[in-house]
Amino acid sequence: MGQYFNPGNVSFKRALNSQIYVDKSGMIGFINSVLNTEQSFMAVSRARRFGKSMSLGLLTAYYSKGCDSRDLFKGLKAEALPSFESELNKNNVIHLDVQAARSFALNRREPISPLEYLQTCVIDELREAFPKLVTKDDSSLPEVLSRINQATGEQFIVLIDEWDCFFRTDKNNNTLIEAYLNFLRGMFKSENAKKFIKLAYITGILPIKKYGTQSALNNFKEYTMVSPDQLTEYVGFTEGEVKAL
Repeated sequence: MGQYFNPGNVSFKRALNSQIYVDKSGMIGFINSVLNTEQSFMAVSRARRFGKSMSLGLLTAYYSKGCDSRDLFKGLKAEALPSFESELNKNNVIHLDVQAARSFALNRREPISPLEYLQTCVIDELREAFPKLVTKDDSSLPEVLSRINQATGEQFIVLIDEWDCFFRTDKNNNTLIEAYLNFLRGMFKSENAKKFIKLAYITGILPIKKYGTQSALNNFKEYTMVSPDQLTEYVGFTEGEVKAL
C-alpha cells in the first residue's frame, strides 16, 4: 500500500464513519461499464463542496489492490451491483492530488517543480512494485507506465483530484503549464496510453474547455454542472437525499 500507487481506503472509511454519510456507491456500476472503452476517460467538473474528492476516495477504496474494502461496502448500494465482485480491489490505482503535491513541492527546504515532484513520488513507489522495470534514472511517469504495460500487460486506473490546479494558480508560469500539458498528453492522449490506462477519472472546478487545452484532453468525456449525464445523482446531494437527511 502506497501513498500514490495502490493506496488504502482510509479516506472512504473516514467518510463512512462521519455523522452524515450519503451512499453514492451506486456510481461504481456506471464506471465499471466504461472500463477499457472509449468512454473510460472521464472529466468531472463541479464547484467546491460537491463531493469530488469524496468520490475519488470511494473509487480508490473500491478499485485499489492496496486494500481490502469488502467489509466497508457491506450494505451499500454497490454491493448489490452485478459487476461489484469483478473489480473489487483488483486494480492498480494511481491517485494524485495535484493541489496537495504543489504545496508539498513548494514548501520543501529546496523547492522543486510541482510536476517533477509529483512524477518522482509516483515513480519511486512504482519502483518498489516493479524493481526490474523502473530505474532510478526514470523521470517520466507516462514512459514508466508504458514500459510496465509492455512488459507485464498490467493496466492502471488513474484518479486525479484538482487536475486543473496549475491552470488556476500558476497560469503565468508558461514553463510549468507547457510541461504539464505535455505530461497530460503522454498520460492520456498517446496510442500507448490506450494500452496502459484502464480508466482515467479526473476532477476539477472548471470544464476543460475553459482553459483552451482541448489538444491535451479532448478525448475526455466531460460531466459538468449543466451536463452531468449519468453522474447526475452521484455528485452533490439530490432533493430526495436532502429530505431524507
